[in-house]
Amino acid sequence: MAPRASKTKKEQPQDAAEAAGDAIMSEPPTSHQPANTEDASMMDPEEENQEDGEEEPEEEPQRVKILPGSTPTAASFEFLKEGHTLGNALRYVIMKKYVEFCAYAIPHPSEDRMNVRIQTYEGTTAIQVLEKGLRDIQELCDVVTDKFLVARKDFADQMAS
Repeated sequence: MAPRASKTKKEQPQDAAEAAGDAIMSEPPTSHQPANTEDASMMDPEEENQEDGEEEPEEEPQRVKILPGSTPTAASFEFLKEGHTLGNALRYVIMKKYVEFCAYAIPHPSEDRMNVRIQTYEGTTAIQVLEKGLRDIQELCDVVTDKFLVARKDFADQMAS
């Protein structure tokens, strides 16, 4: 076996980075900063094209999806950015109709989503029941809004006289 040669003073690492095998860089890489900062813009190219006042409407991401394992008469739906307010109202409205089962759950309080499970009898699908329930809630909200506006106007007229 050959004896190990010891490193001379020149061959020993200069600092901890070199000792760890890291490369030492005297200057940042060329990709670190843009070469010409005068014309550099902070906006995306799409935003620069919209400066002319022509804003395109943002497309809202899909907020309801059917979860895997669903059948036509029994389905689970996931609502994003919804909570107990819609969940409880939707469950109440749907249970008044002819369904076998309807429940909602918030998987975790820190998650901004709600799951609804609907099971129907033969002859109607869970999607039809969900659509009908959402329409019924919308109609109910419209009635409440109309009655509120009438009551507010009556109150304002009463206070003015």
